[in-house]
Amino acid sequence: MKFIVSSTELLSHLQRVSKAISGKSTIPILDSFLFDLKKSELTITASDLESTLISKLELQNSEGEGRIALEAKRLLDILKEFPEQPLTFEMDTETLSVNILSENGKFSVVGSPADEYPQFPELTKDGSINFVINAVILEAGIHKTVFATANDELRPVMNGIYFAMTENDITFVASDSHKLVKYKRTDVKAKEEASFILPKKPANLLKALLSGENGDVTVEFDEKNAIFTFSGFKLICRLTEGKFPNYESVIPKGNPNKLIIGRTDLYNTVKRVSVFSNQASNLIKLHINANELMVSAQDIDFSISAHERLNCQYDGIDMEIGFKSIFLSEILANLGSKEVVFELLDPSKAGIMIPFESDEEHEEVLMLLMPMMNK
Repeated sequence: MKFIVSSTELLSHLQRVSKAISGKSTIPILDSFLFDLKKSELTITASDLESTLISKLELQNSEGEGRIALEAKRLLDILKEFPEQPLTFEMDTETLSVNILSENGKFSVVGSPADEYPQFPELTKDGSINFVINAVILEAGIHKTVFATANDELRPVMNGIYFAMTENDITFVASDSHKLVKYKRTDVKAKEEASFILPKKPANLLKALLSGENGDVTVEFDEKNAIFTFSGFKLICRLTEGKFPNYESVIPKGNPNKLIIGRTDLYNTVKRVSVFSNQASNLIKLHINANELMVSAQDIDFSISAHERLNCQYDGIDMEIGFKSIFLSEILANLGSKEVVFELLDPSKAGIMIPFESDEEHEEVLMLLMPMMNK
């Protein structure tokens, strides 16, 4: 088989699908791309068994059909060195010889049999569910929540994003037991109630692929696998099995103490003051009264401390509450509004953070952070 393709276009597609390759696989063939040429369409696949990325390229000039696997690293390395130009690929699926012809040179490699490449999982016909979601919404849902996922080998259900669909909305939830993020969209609807847990790696793959996209994404899933299809790409991934915890039960209700403050100002203050916190605990304290917030930290071992005052609006009792500065910074970085509202019950209960106002009328964002006991 033979085809001609733009060097930069091919490199772009390979770089995007290569993120599915783990580099630690014990199956050698998974260090390769699978090339499948049919008529004038080239399908490129990369996989680590858990996640499989597929990209399609329309070719202007091709001959024959066939499948062959090519070593990913070597192919990427050589394509990076070419300026924009047409490249001719000549592949013999019997001898596995591959010649790459440029304007001035010839580069020869040896492929691997396509039959060694693992089969893709298929969804059950009777038990599968599908819905359509805009790429911008899906990317936002993943972006707002993936940072809050855990790395817990004992509780794998916490290591991904929980998707819950109803006839009225879709909710994305992630938690590592210290922080929790709930992101709801009321402009996405499913035909029936359903849910699944998307592991962190395919979630991050999707986030990267969806950046800049604005078309629709078709999502199909059953109990074990999910398929995301959009604009020339397809992601097939194994879902996390198990039941996601009842996250609503940990969200405190009826919090009477409310603080409104500029998000960027608070974020920058926390970053500065946290330099002086104890490296083991990263404890940072918020001292709140009617119109002033004092952010402080100290490390007694090194006799260092810092505090910084900020103006705020506060309706509630005077309070001092401690948080892990790293987690508070992550939440403030991902809220994305000019002002943030803290809803507090007391220093021993989780603090809720929500945007003061949202640019998107169809979204609801809630971020929760467990406090640290003041020491």
